[in-house]
Amino acid sequence: MKELKGSIPALITPFRNGKLDETAFQNLVERQIEGGSHGLVPAGTTGESATLDDAEHERIVQLCTEAAAGRVPVFAGAGSNNTAYAISLARRVQKSGIDGILAVSGYYNRPSQAGLLAHFTALHDATDMPIIVYNIPARTVVGLDIDTLSTLSRLPRIVAVKDATGDLARVALQRRYCDDNFIQLSGEDMTAVGFNVMGGRGCISVTANIAPELCAKMQNATLAGDYELARNIQDRLTPLHSALFADPSPGPAKYALSLMGLCQDELRLPMTPPGDASKTKVREALEELDLLG
Repeated sequence: MKELKGSIPALITPFRNGKLDETAFQNLVERQIEGGSHGLVPAGTTGESATLDDAEHERIVQLCTEAAAGRVPVFAGAGSNNTAYAISLARRVQKSGIDGILAVSGYYNRPSQAGLLAHFTALHDATDMPIIVYNIPARTVVGLDIDTLSTLSRLPRIVAVKDATGDLARVALQRRYCDDNFIQLSGEDMTAVGFNVMGGRGCISVTANIAPELCAKMQNATLAGDYELARNIQDRLTPLHSALFADPSPGPAKYALSLMGLCQDELRLPMTPPGDASKTKVREALEELDLLG
């Protein structure tokens, strides 16, 4: 898990006329690797996993591992609020040669901490892959308490957390109470530099879909302890971070990539395209970073 660090884009899933745009997706993977990204996460929240059917989910993971060809680690989204289904999905995507899975805490059901602990323990025990636990209470309603995460961190194959709480105090608490080898990754672009200052090792990023080189350079700076450079890059990226969440993600990200000629601006219901105000923010941010060519 020494390679689990840095800028790790949560890849969008491009569609064309309602179907997976396989060529566009693999081109995006190649662009990420050429841009210096340190890893890849296909079929996560940003990849609209909630509206992929099983065949599409497995196919997008396969396309990612084929295009990456072992050059960077691939952690595929394989979470569910149904523990049995999460285990089934994890086993199926493993066949694509991934390096591990990203598994979200059980959403909608509102499980207790005991339920979350049992959920991730069952997933761990039923698979033989490294697991990144995804803690995003804004989407799942129930978040992982520090004590629960501490217990999970001591399971051999639960290697990291994607922390999308936005609470930087948690980074210090998780360092104190989790296993010494447990890796912390930010799940929020706007606080990614501060997260690493507090002890994180990278970010599973939405913004890296758009600006892979800058996100990788920023993460490399934090890993080298050059926080002044990292802050300067973060300041440049801040308008883009903001624009990409001006409407529900990944709408603004797909719109940005469509302006750059990299995919169609196509989402699946109930997701809808960003509004005009958000589109203006996206375009202005891209122009400021000279990303429109």
